[in-house]
Parts: sequence; structure tokens; C-alpha cells
Amino acid sequence: QVQLVESGGGLVQPGGSLRLSCAASGSIFSINAMGWYRQAPGKQRELVAVITSGGSTNYADSVKGRFTISRDNAKNTVYLQMNSLKPEDTAVYYCNAGLYAIVEDSGYRWLEVWGQGTLVTVSS
Repeated sequence: QVQLVESGGGLVQPGGSLRLSCAASGSIFSINAMGWYRQAPGKQRELVAVITSGGSTNYADSVKGRFTISRDNAKNTVYLQMNSLKPEDTAVYYCNAGLYAIVEDSGYRWLEVWGQGTLVTVSS
């Protein structure tokens, strides 16, 4: 079984910074892309940033220049450095990973796994 565990959320003032972490654990063969999504109350979940296994990145226009996604493949961990936070960044942030999980008899199965979410609140 594979799970993603997120940490780093909290309350910050506008202009502040947070770093989110998401560690994948379990019977993992390989991880392809990892990303961060967010969902504010009453709104749809939206992609924030994604990073491929090779390190290519893509960002939502709303966070470009302020957020940086990175990963440590040896630790199966993805990070989101969030700078110059704005009130509109307030949301539950979810980690996502597309990966191949090891199943019985050394088989493999493609999975898209979500973290439990971590709340980021930007408010004075």
C-alpha cells in the first residue's frame, strides 16, 4: 500500500512563506510526476505545480514566480516552497503522485495517489 504524507501547512500573514513537504511511502517501484493541487472552500481543485521524474516543472499562472516545486527522488519526497503568500492562496493543499506500485508476485500497478491535504491559511 502506498500513501503520501504531507506536512508544513499553517497560518501565515500575507507576504510570508511556507514550505510544504510530501513523502511517498510503501511498496513503490517508481514515481513519475509529483504535484501539488489546492482547493479552497466552494471552489474546484486546481493544479498548483507539477514536477516530472526528470525535474521538468510547470506552474499555475497564479503562483509562477512565487512558488517553487522540487523533489528528492532518493527520499520519494516533493516540496513546495511558497513565498510572497497572498490571501487568495488560502486553501487545502494536496500532494499527488503518479507511480507504479509493487503488488503481489512482483507485479506492478499504476496508481495515482493523493495525500490527506494540509491547510494553508494566509491572513492578517
